[in-house]
Amino acid sequence: MDLHSIKHVQKNLPNGALVLVLQTGAIITPESEAMLQALHSRSIGGIKKHLEVLALKGPEKFMSTFYVGYGHKSIGDCGTCTIFIEGVSMLVAKALQDWPLYSGQEASTRYIDFAHQPFIDPAQTAESRKILEIWRTFYMKGLEVLNSKLPERFPKQEAEDEKIYSKAIMARAFDIMRSFLPSGASTNLAWHTNFRQAADHLIRLRHHPLIEVRNVAEKIEEALHEAFPSSFGHKRYDATENFNAEWMKENYYFTKKDSIDFALTQNNVDANMLGEYTHTLQTRPSKTEIPKEIKECGEVQFEFLLDFGSFRDIQRHRAITQRMPLVTTNHGFESWYLDELPEDIRNEAKTLLETQRVATEKLGLSHFDTQYYIPMGYKLPNRITGTIPNLVYLSELRATRFVHPTLRKRAIQIAQVLTDTFKPQGLVMHLDKDPDRFDVKRGEHDITIK
Repeated sequence: MDLHSIKHVQKNLPNGALVLVLQTGAIITPESEAMLQALHSRSIGGIKKHLEVLALKGPEKFMSTFYVGYGHKSIGDCGTCTIFIEGVSMLVAKALQDWPLYSGQEASTRYIDFAHQPFIDPAQTAESRKILEIWRTFYMKGLEVLNSKLPERFPKQEAEDEKIYSKAIMARAFDIMRSFLPSGASTNLAWHTNFRQAADHLIRLRHHPLIEVRNVAEKIEEALHEAFPSSFGHKRYDATENFNAEWMKENYYFTKKDSIDFALTQNNVDANMLGEYTHTLQTRPSKTEIPKEIKECGEVQFEFLLDFGSFRDIQRHRAITQRMPLVTTNHGFESWYLDELPEDIRNEAKTLLETQRVATEKLGLSHFDTQYYIPMGYKLPNRITGTIPNLVYLSELRATRFVHPTLRKRAIQIAQVLTDTFKPQGLVMHLDKDPDRFDVKRGEHDITIK
């Protein structure tokens, strides 16, 4: 089959964004796969017999009857699809990824130049456009300055490859200047999901506080219904819809007036039960995950301030429970970004942050829509809850020299608290011994077409 002959399902959004459900051209479609697995669970006739049934009857009536009609949700776990979403804000990306079983990829601010990337502007006024373009101008200026100054701070070593070194310098510059990108900067992402998870997540997303998210959810649902008509179009219940609309508006975003820089806020781990695993915890090798069975011992909760840019990274750890922070200026701008700037543009940045804050307030938008104009370097309250295996995995992975410094700092703090708290039960952490060293291998963490 010619790739050009495959008709993918595409739905366009305002401002040029789009949703595309990938069609692979497979003869046995995702709906057919789901049907075959469901039949296999109810009969010992064997897969070849089920294939004959599929060829004779097709999956359409089966899926609409048993998955959508009767609500056998596990059948929806057996069919998967991939959805591509392009030209939406960082805020939409985070909403789509705010799901325990999300699988997919998003464009990285470390490797994409935002010189011409669209910024989503819900206000659509001359004043709002000016705010966004001022951020873009300073972002571009900062990249130019840093790419000339960073080699002085981190000179190339003789054994280092020139191309990899240059990429590492550029990555460092992007890491710093991403803090001045507005949260409404556009991005692309892919969502690989099964039918059940797609339907369950869309129930929430269609009531999200941001109209952009609601629009994207609507188009995804339309595209999925068109691509897999027998597997979508679930009945809606008014009571459920009203409940989701109310709690999403009132409680979805996490906000706090007080600023907790970093704290262990809850420890619900049963120390005696954890002690039963002392030998396992003590003998675990480096680069080895703690057995999932230890999750039964309970959970730990942390609260801390973290800039939105680095929240985008920690949110990838979907095995833990974490709240979605509301992007505001209430807790100040992360000082690391300012400290990394040469002195002349550092002073300019400080002035710019204040003038842009005032200009954004004058737009008079809701606190939901104001997020689009606030740069990603502002600190936000975060709350994460997880088991020992999950939090150890997170902190060991994120406490290395290859992770953004503002997140690395929090990962090291989490690791230290976990070590201090559970050392009596044998917990040993395997951490980067030189986490702050500039390593040109950062330049290798890219995906390119050769």
